[in-house]
Amino acid sequence: MPQGKPESVPDDGLTTKQRRNRPLLIVHTGEMKGKSTAAFGLALRGWNQGWSIGVFQFVKSAKWKVGEEAALLALGEVHERTGQGGPVEWHKMGAGWSWSRKQGTETDHAEAAREGWREIARRLAEQRHTLYVLDEFTYPLKWGWIDVSEVVSTLVYRPGQQHVVITGRDAAPELVAAADLVTEMTKIKHPMDTGIKGQKGIEW
Repeated sequence: MPQGKPESVPDDGLTTKQRRNRPLLIVHTGEMKGKSTAAFGLALRGWNQGWSIGVFQFVKSAKWKVGEEAALLALGEVHERTGQGGPVEWHKMGAGWSWSRKQGTETDHAEAAREGWREIARRLAEQRHTLYVLDEFTYPLKWGWIDVSEVVSTLVYRPGQQHVVITGRDAAPELVAAADLVTEMTKIKHPMDTGIKGQKGIEW
């Protein structure tokens, strides 16, 4: 795509403007870090355009505070106070729901994930947000907690101008096939390879 120009133009009857303004389904997957970071960067761009931003964070513990959460919620407050940018909502799918899953049973966590997805589906039907960030959403799909075919169908046939970005490793092939943009984060080097743990401002 030299200078941002597409290599080919489909014979779909759409004008350039119509094609440019299509809602996108975006997937950031792969083993390397940066998937969520890329999605939250997109959320910042959307906020600047006045979009309604809805973040739905799966897997990470409700007690885990990430820097992007504080920054985006602060921007949501700026919008409420000044009208600049757009509204922001941030939801965590289940208290204590983390990798270790120490609190509650797997059945509890699976139901929390399904309820989170049901809420997202309701909002898509209502056209509540312009951009949905479904962070770490590939995992409940991989674990079989949420039906992949139902998710793909809901996302493909969502109404209006609603963009959706999904992050997480091992994205389902059906999700990848349905997406308009798929990025795979591939590891070349990582600080942990040399014993360097996560740092403030870098990981959170």
